[in-house]
Amino acid sequence: MNHSHSSISPLDKAITSFLYFKLAEGLRDRTIESYQHILEQCLEHWGPVNISTLTSHTISEYLSWMRNEYVPKRFGGKTHPLSPKTLRNVWITLSSFFVWASREYKISNPMKEVPPPRFQKTPVHAFKQEDIRAMLKACVYSKEAHTAFRRPFPLRRATAKRDQAILLVLVDSGVRASELCAMTIGDFDAKGGKLEIKHGVDGGAKGGKGRVVYLGKVSRQAVWRYLQDRDTREHSSDIIPT
Repeated sequence: MNHSHSSISPLDKAITSFLYFKLAEGLRDRTIESYQHILEQCLEHWGPVNISTLTSHTISEYLSWMRNEYVPKRFGGKTHPLSPKTLRNVWITLSSFFVWASREYKISNPMKEVPPPRFQKTPVHAFKQEDIRAMLKACVYSKEAHTAFRRPFPLRRATAKRDQAILLVLVDSGVRASELCAMTIGDFDAKGGKLEIKHGVDGGAKGGKGRVVYLGKVSRQAVWRYLQDRDTREHSSDIIPT
C-alpha cells in the first residue's frame, strides 16, 4: 500500500511494516532477526521520528557515531569498537529498509548519497594437509578417560564416521554449514559424487540459489562409509544414536 506524504508513518511503525514485508518474502529467521536488531538500534538513537525527516546527513552522522562513540553491549562484557564489517552490515540493512520505504511511502531514498563503509576482507587461508589429518583424528577419539584401576585411555566416539564425512564434505565442496544441515540422503549421488544443494530457504542455499557440487574420491568414500555404517546400526539390535 502506498501512502501520501502527509500520512507517512513514524519510524517505529515503518520498521514493523518492513519486517513483515521481509518475512513475507521468505527470508531466513536469522536474517530477519539481524534486520530487527539493527533497526531497533536506529530507533533507540533517533526515536519514533517521521521517516521523511531522515536525510543522508542524519544517516551519515549515525554511522559516524556508531564507529566512534557507540559502546557495544556484548554478552562477554567486552566494549571494543564495532568492526568495519559490522558497520557495513548496518549500512546494508539501512539500504534495504530505505529502498522499501521509498517505494512504500513515495519518498526519496537518502541512502543513495551515503557511501558504504569500507572494510578489508580477511583473507581465508587454506588448510594444510596436516591440519586436516589432525581434525579427522579428533573426530575419532574423545579426551582420555581416567579411572582408578587402569591407565588413561581414549574413548572412541560413536559419531566418528559421520563427523569425518561432514568435515571432508565441507573442506572438499566449500558448502556453507546451513546448506550442509539442510541436505538429505537423496541429495547425494554416491556413484558420481554429485551433491545437490536445493533451491529456496528449505535447501539452505544463501539467497535461495541452489547448485550442484561434486565431491572428490576421498570425501565420497567417507560419506559412503558413514551411510553403510548407519544402515548397519539401524538394522542391529544395539543401535548407537547419532
